[in-house]
Amino acid sequence: MNKSANISPFVNEPFVNFSLEENKLAMENAINKVKSELGQRIPLYIGEKRVITEDVITSFNPGNLDEVIGYVSKADQALAEEAMQIAVSTFETWKKVPAGERTQYLFKAAALMRERKHEFSALMILESGKNYAEADADTAEAIDFIEFYAREMLRLEQINETQPLTKIQGENNRLSYIPLGVGVIIPPWNFPLAICVGMTTAAVVSGNTVLLKPASTTPAIAHKFVALMEEVGLPPGVINFIPGSGAEVGDYLTTHPKTRFISFTGSKEVGLHISKLAAATSEGQIWIKRLVAEMGGKDGIVVDETADLDAAAQAIVASAFGFQGQKCSAGSRAIIVESAYDEVVQKVKDLTAKLAIGLPELNYPSGPVIDKGSYDKILSYIEIGRTEGTLLAGGHPAEGNGYYIEPTIFADVRSDARIMKEEIFGPVLALCKAADYKEAIRIYNDTEFGLTGSYFSTDQNRIEEALETMHCGNLYVNRKCTGALVGAHPFGGFNMSGTDSKAGGYDYLLLFTQAKLTSIKL
Repeated sequence: MNKSANISPFVNEPFVNFSLEENKLAMENAINKVKSELGQRIPLYIGEKRVITEDVITSFNPGNLDEVIGYVSKADQALAEEAMQIAVSTFETWKKVPAGERTQYLFKAAALMRERKHEFSALMILESGKNYAEADADTAEAIDFIEFYAREMLRLEQINETQPLTKIQGENNRLSYIPLGVGVIIPPWNFPLAICVGMTTAAVVSGNTVLLKPASTTPAIAHKFVALMEEVGLPPGVINFIPGSGAEVGDYLTTHPKTRFISFTGSKEVGLHISKLAAATSEGQIWIKRLVAEMGGKDGIVVDETADLDAAAQAIVASAFGFQGQKCSAGSRAIIVESAYDEVVQKVKDLTAKLAIGLPELNYPSGPVIDKGSYDKILSYIEIGRTEGTLLAGGHPAEGNGYYIEPTIFADVRSDARIMKEEIFGPVLALCKAADYKEAIRIYNDTEFGLTGSYFSTDQNRIEEALETMHCGNLYVNRKCTGALVGAHPFGGFNMSGTDSKAGGYDYLLLFTQAKLTSIKL
């Protein structure tokens, strides 16, 4: 029987058009509603227990440092151990729940999140500094992940029943995909709903239980998701919510003998640290831990002289400065063929000058960066950039009671410059000149990362060459290098960009399962 026969085909959640007054007003109302609920104490979720701790993570609005989003209870190792034991015991029952039943929790969650879409986006606007469109896209992607992975679980269940194994007379052979066990979910702050939701729901719909340790700068939006899953009736202990220190709680759980897998999205440095810890075998551990990691990038856009230069310039600015450049897919460098260089640079400069800076809740195009650490790091890279290129725009902190930095452009940057090589994760764009398209592609590939890239051209032969030779997990032609859509653009990178996990793709759930062959002699 086709268990997904009554499930509609997956389609992406549409984005909201905030140029329409009614949509703008709806978001403003949602922001006011969320503001009226700020400052609460948020508990840990350990099975059925709700634990309020004295030690808290104070979540601030990065665009208005006088505004506290919430006081989030902070787990220590003892509480993390308690949560682990709950997850271990819950796994024994959850793994037996039929796949079709597990997916129903996800479908209900997607429906509720869709009804409260603006509330989720409003909380992100306040906690992470996204403007309306960026927050709405994040919420839409979260809904997409839930819907997509539910359907994928149903498809995987069908594969379990119809795997085309070679027929052997006198035997009944079956290959099925079963859950792994307890996983540690460590999502990033820059997509604090979408990636958190995607990583978590993929794991639990596959039959695993999880310990969710959200980013310390955006724990409130992660809690809102966990509360939603509780509301739809997900059994206690399937998702255990344990905000805490990465050094104390994150490392403890990564090295725990009962941890079966770690799903991580974040920086290269932290990802490699987790990889090293997970590779070691703890006493009592009976498996090799699986690591699913997406670790950022130094993404770029290549433009040759045949390209639509207006479209290329628009893509460069959108990719570099969307959400203040705080995306692993952000196009923080552009490599432009010499004969088109001056024209593209001027267009990029002119477009960037239109990016007004201000409070995200007032929907300014450019808002704050996430916290003091990021603010200081980005400003330090701007100082490096002054020695490596010509400052065309920005280069300074911006006014406001938050972590505001002007969108910054450096031109005439050498291909081996630090701002061309190192991930800055902020509103800093390096522009580099290439002799021809072949050199431009070579410069693009000269990086330890390999997440996203774009190639702008109208020459089909060059496009074919770029498709073959530009080395990254997600390569786009004649469009920006950010904005991957679930189902359409499975997302994950090469080299130091991670394990090429392809989130939102048709093989992603396999990362949270293991294949078991059963053979019965007839």
